[in-house]
Amino acid sequence: MKGLEILAPAGGMESVYAAVRTGADAIYLGAKNFSARSSAHNFDYEQLKETVRYCHINGVSVHLACNTLVRDDEIKEALGLIEYACNIGIDALIMQDTGLISLVRKCAPNMPVHGSTQLSVHTRSGVENLYKLGLTRVVLSRELSRKEIEEIVKDCPVELEVFVHGALCMSVSGQCYFSAMLGSRSGNRGACAQPCRLPFSSGGGSGYTLSLKDMSIINHLRELQEMGIASAKIEGRMKRPEYVAAAVSACRQGLDEGKVSAELYEKLQAVFSRSGFTEGYYTGKLGREMFGIRSKENVVSADSRVFASIHEMYKNERKHIPVDFTLDVHENTDISLTAADSDKNTFTAKGSLPEKAVKLPLDYARCEKSISKTGGTPYVMQSLVCNTDVGLTVPVSALNTLRTDCLKGLSEIRAAAKPTDFFETALSETGTRKNIKPKNYRARFTDCNISDDFLDSELIYVPLETDSKSLNLLMDRGFAVSVEIPRGMFGIEKSIYSHLERVKALGINEVLANNVGAVQMAKNLGMDIHGGFGLNLTNTEALKWAESQGITDTEVSFELTLEQISMLGGVLPLGIISMGRLPLMLTRNCPAKSSGRNCKMCSGEIPHITDRKGIDFPILCHGQCVEILNSVPLVMSDRKSEIKGVEFEILYFNVENYVEKGENLYAFRQNSTPKDRFTRGLYYRGVE
Repeated sequence: MKGLEILAPAGGMESVYAAVRTGADAIYLGAKNFSARSSAHNFDYEQLKETVRYCHINGVSVHLACNTLVRDDEIKEALGLIEYACNIGIDALIMQDTGLISLVRKCAPNMPVHGSTQLSVHTRSGVENLYKLGLTRVVLSRELSRKEIEEIVKDCPVELEVFVHGALCMSVSGQCYFSAMLGSRSGNRGACAQPCRLPFSSGGGSGYTLSLKDMSIINHLRELQEMGIASAKIEGRMKRPEYVAAAVSACRQGLDEGKVSAELYEKLQAVFSRSGFTEGYYTGKLGREMFGIRSKENVVSADSRVFASIHEMYKNERKHIPVDFTLDVHENTDISLTAADSDKNTFTAKGSLPEKAVKLPLDYARCEKSISKTGGTPYVMQSLVCNTDVGLTVPVSALNTLRTDCLKGLSEIRAAAKPTDFFETALSETGTRKNIKPKNYRARFTDCNISDDFLDSELIYVPLETDSKSLNLLMDRGFAVSVEIPRGMFGIEKSIYSHLERVKALGINEVLANNVGAVQMAKNLGMDIHGGFGLNLTNTEALKWAESQGITDTEVSFELTLEQISMLGGVLPLGIISMGRLPLMLTRNCPAKSSGRNCKMCSGEIPHITDRKGIDFPILCHGQCVEILNSVPLVMSDRKSEIKGVEFEILYFNVENYVEKGENLYAFRQNSTPKDRFTRGLYYRGVE
């Protein structure tokens, strides 16, 4: 069985040393741009090169996180970074943007690409989609349980990576728009301001209803390895080196010994935690116990003594690379020492001629004593073969110099860049779209309480789980019906397939898909696919990817401005959400449960959370996941003339009653300005 990789975060060079010297098999890091942790120190080009050299000497892989959404005007710069990564020998790219991924498969077909957790993959079908796109590894969503991971990993065609320690976002990664909407700092672009760590109340509890404890399942690493998981990932590129050292050490011990010692676990918790750790998602025990904050006690627990003791763990190089030495000492020939590592790299260093022994000729013991002193390097002598002629000797200083030169030469071979081929490719034209028909509208609902006023809509979206009787009634009334596959599909993939087969048998062949897994399910059943905002399409190359998936039309990301939308290229029909409460988070753990509420207590009402300014955000339950909605609706009904380059607008209904739906439709048709509070979303201010 292949060993489980321990993958460590690195926000700066000190963290690289901490990770490598405490036993990481691989590190992941970001450049100055296109990294989902833009607030970390990150690495410039020269630092990236030096990091790769250092890690490769130590037998550690380097994964570059190029895992943000990009816009058309950023594509060339992003490809420039990827070309540099190929040239310096980066071992893998971690990516989110489907357009950029598609380009990299053309530009650098031999570069391993790992699908970021920002792609929100939590189903087998999602893994299947990315495998067909050419990815070699997929980072699964953090919200998966042990049982759900086991289902995905069975006969999986690609490697799977699982987060095992570090911070938990309240939202499913890639499906959070909270920071973007509240402050124009997009989590999908690495600029998250972490508003979820601020006070939010749901009526009781700690008052921090969006703040989860950090996760830690490091005592389950052997279990993950037995399942067939390839990599155990530690979160924390923004944390200090001592955190990295403690986390890697704990993972190393958990994997090698089966359990983390109480002493090391205490250090790990002291260096950073939020009210301790949780295994809630992995064990399936969701609810109040998963919530926690960074308290004063958590902060002061990491005193100078704790940091000093952790620093001791990584102050010296880890001696873990075995080397076989061969020493040749022959008359009238320069002495030589050859070092060979397990990767079949060899280097031979030569010295001066040996001397005639006056008293004691050179023996094995003296050679071993000198050559085994590999201090200050990651090497350890595994074997030594001495080929020496009788009656010769070599000064100890000469042996020491020979050893030093030999290991230095071996390090240079190990550090030498092994470039990956990079080929130039033409980019799609942008700004060339022309509306092929006047804008129409579609309406998206969470129930079937829909009036005949919506009969002129081009299409209506209703939940996939809508019963057959209601679906038939809608079709009999004359509606063009499409069903929406849930954005959260944790553990219900088989059920979703059953529902899709059911609605297809009714004559409904159109679906709304917000996830690469949902797209793949619909493709597998030969259904017509409409792309949703959850696909996070922000550039022309991503739209071309959508076309290649068989998507017939798509919503673009509502993090784009109207101007950016108007400049998109391609021929795929596009739409935007122009009315309704936008979903800010998709969560698996209901925030209302932080105060001890349960589903029965919410029966018949829409719960909400309240921020420190007294503003309410509705919570919409979908049974298996919940959405946190914006406090006010998006309204663009009086700005239709400014919406360019799209073929349809979407009226997004979620908490509105029957009357409110009709009133909103009337306002949309009349191009009227709303009287109540509303937002223009990000269509004018955009995001970082």
